[in-house]
Amino acid sequence: MGPMSAANLPPEAPSALPEDHPLRTREAGRSTVDSPLLRALRGQRPSRRPVWFMRQAGRSLPEYRRVREGIGMLESCLRPDLVTEITLQPVRRHDVDAAIFFSDIVVPLRLAGVDVEIQPGVGPVLGAPVCTAADVAALPELEDGALDVIREAVAATVAELGTTPLIGFAGAPFTLAAYMVEGRPSRDHFGPRRLMHADPATWAALAGWAARVSGQFLRAQIEAGASAAQLFDSWAGSLSAADYLEHVQPHSAATFAHVADLAGPAVPGGAPLLHFGTGTGEFLPLMRDAGADAVGVDHRITLAEAVRRLAAAPGEDGRGAVPVQGNIDPALLGAPWEVLEAHVREVLASGDAAPGHVVNLAHGVPPQTDPDVLTRVVELVHSVPTREGGAA
Repeated sequence: MGPMSAANLPPEAPSALPEDHPLRTREAGRSTVDSPLLRALRGQRPSRRPVWFMRQAGRSLPEYRRVREGIGMLESCLRPDLVTEITLQPVRRHDVDAAIFFSDIVVPLRLAGVDVEIQPGVGPVLGAPVCTAADVAALPELEDGALDVIREAVAATVAELGTTPLIGFAGAPFTLAAYMVEGRPSRDHFGPRRLMHADPATWAALAGWAARVSGQFLRAQIEAGASAAQLFDSWAGSLSAADYLEHVQPHSAATFAHVADLAGPAVPGGAPLLHFGTGTGEFLPLMRDAGADAVGVDHRITLAEAVRRLAAAPGEDGRGAVPVQGNIDPALLGAPWEVLEAHVREVLASGDAAPGHVVNLAHGVPPQTDPDVLTRVVELVHSVPTREGGAA
């Protein structure tokens, strides 16, 4: 199966977003079209530099710890009232330019009926690994009605956010399948890497299943009101570029294809799609070509270098450099302010090489982070004029 990109989609595909969606409505106080995040993701000049943080809704916030007390992670993700409250917390506290939907990448597995739990201090743990053809054949499909709880949570959250966009998300097929093959988190991901070569048919069936449930999960969020969406491939950095191209990119493209009439490069006015991975600097163009409008970059290379690599490798549709997201090193959130400030300013200057730049961390907020430091970073980012010299 070859790579999929916007070139494989009908040109100028019409958006199927609902009329009352924040990207289509003209109602004052609800439209997100001209928000800094959306403008940056479309390569336009924003009114201020947009910034949000991966895992901004989470353990670094005392208000999060209070509302989650005694409630398991997956239970929290399936309670719309709690999801809305947690998603809104960092927007209220930090004045970030987007909310990230509070959930987990294994939620669609749970909704499909897979035996999975999130163990504190460990992460996702399955009742049994999925590593044979029979295991994959026995996997249940995700029924559309099971996603109603997600739609309810998104709609309630969007109603509270007003003009601040909500970012939906899903786990990329490789990362989901990696958890499923190992049955739990792994440091080296030998299991999935071995499977894709030892039994490529079983790997393709498993990754295809993961692509379907992630695509359904993304679609439910965008239809219900998310203005953008991000595909997380946390473990793709364990792969070579060749393995990514052959065994992973087609499945990530299949995930994006589930929202091809709502989002992506071929849908003017649709929801922009972000593609983020850790340790994936060697194949950023391949991540773009899976069907993304923008690419997330971790701390291992500068944003300027990421833009150079993207520009040097245009895809099938002729696109080269695209907007980027990143890449403040989360480790520096605990450094002295003068060190962190200098680093943030370097990231902003490096990001000016891109068609658009969404400021973020190179990965998630560490649990021990002082929330006041995040607020101060947001204030700093907003104080720096855009590259064209506009007001912050």
